[in-house]
Amino acid sequence: MADFFCGSGTTAAVAEKLGRKWITTDLGKFAIHTTRKRLIGVQRQLKAEGKNYRAFEILNLGKYERQHYIGVNPDLREEQKQQQLAARESAFLDLILRAYLAEKVEGFTTFHGKKAGRLVVVGPVNMPVTRLFVEEIILECRKKHFTKVDILGFEFEMGLFPNVLDEARAKGIDISPKYIPAEVFDKRAVEKNQVVFHDVAFIEVKPHYKKNGVAVELTDFSVFYSQDSVAAVEAALKNKASKIVVERGQIIKVAKDNNGIVTREALTQKWTDWIDYWSVDFDFESKREIIREKNPDTGEIEEKWTGDFVFENEWQSFRTKKDRNLELTSVFYTYPDASRKKIAVKVVDIFGNDTMTIVEVNVGK
Repeated sequence: MADFFCGSGTTAAVAEKLGRKWITTDLGKFAIHTTRKRLIGVQRQLKAEGKNYRAFEILNLGKYERQHYIGVNPDLREEQKQQQLAARESAFLDLILRAYLAEKVEGFTTFHGKKAGRLVVVGPVNMPVTRLFVEEIILECRKKHFTKVDILGFEFEMGLFPNVLDEARAKGIDISPKYIPAEVFDKRAVEKNQVVFHDVAFIEVKPHYKKNGVAVELTDFSVFYSQDSVAAVEAALKNKASKIVVERGQIIKVAKDNNGIVTREALTQKWTDWIDYWSVDFDFESKREIIREKNPDTGEIEEKWTGDFVFENEWQSFRTKKDRNLELTSVFYTYPDASRKKIAVKVVDIFGNDTMTIVEVNVGK
C-alpha cells in the first residue's frame, strides 16, 4: 500500500495491522513524526497480543533536494562546470537569505547577509557546519569588530555546541546557530514569509553501567527558541485577545482583557515540557548509509557510502494525547562483547525538530 500524503499515518497503520507492506510520505515534519509514533504504537499493540511485527525505516530526502542546487552537468567542460557551480551556489544563497528575510552583503570572507543588526552566515549545502567553519567566522568577527552573528545550517557537527558558543561569548561575540528548515524549498512558504528557522537545542545524557550493558538517562534538553517577543506582542495585542509567544526557551501565553490589562502565563515549566519523543541507538555507526548511483562514465549502478550512518531506533519513549508521561531512562542494553561503543540519542521537540547527540561508552570495563 502507498500513501504519498500520509497526514497522521492512517493508511500505514492499517496496513501494518494487516501485515501488508506499505510506503508512506509527506512533506510536513509533523505528519512524519505523528505517523512514526502511531506505527510504534501499532507495533507495541501487536507485541502485547503475541503477534509478529516488522521494523520500519524513516528516510529523509531533504539532503538530496539540497544537492540540486550544487549539482552540475558532468558532460560540460571544466570551465563551464565552474560557471554552472558558481551560479547554483549563488542561487542557493539567495534562496536562504530571502527565506530568512535577510539582506545580502558583499565583500566579506564568511558573511553572506545581515538582518536586524546581526550578520548572517549560510552554512554548506551538502555537509554539516563544523568547528573550523565557526572558528573562521569568529576570526573575521574579531578582525572587523562584529559582535552578533546568526549561523544558518542544515546540519551541525556533533558536539559542536554549546562549547563553541561559550568560547565565542568569552571573546565578546554572540553567535546564534539556527536550523535551515526543509520549507525553504517551498516557494509558496517563502513568498508568504512562513519559513521558521529554529534555534539549535542541546542534549545532555548520562550512561548507567551494568556488566556488559548500559542504560541511558536523559538529564537535560536545553532550548533557546525565540519567535517574537513578549513586549512587542503586549504592545500590539488588542483587547479580549491572546497570543502564544516563544521567547528564550519559554512558551508564554499573553492575554489582554476588556480593560486592557495584560497577563502572562508560562506554558513550559521545566525542560521536559519541550520533549515530545526521544530514542536511543545503542550501537551507532554499526550500519552505514549506502546509496546506489549511476556511474556517469560506465552507466552502471554502483553502491556508495554517503559518509553517514543509519540511526536505528532501538528504544524510545514518547507522549500521546492519552498518556503525557515520558520515561527519562532507557532499558538496559546488553552487548555481546566488551568494547568501546558509540550511543546516539535523538530528541524530537514539540515543534517536530530533531536534535541528536553521540556519547562514547566503555562496556564491560
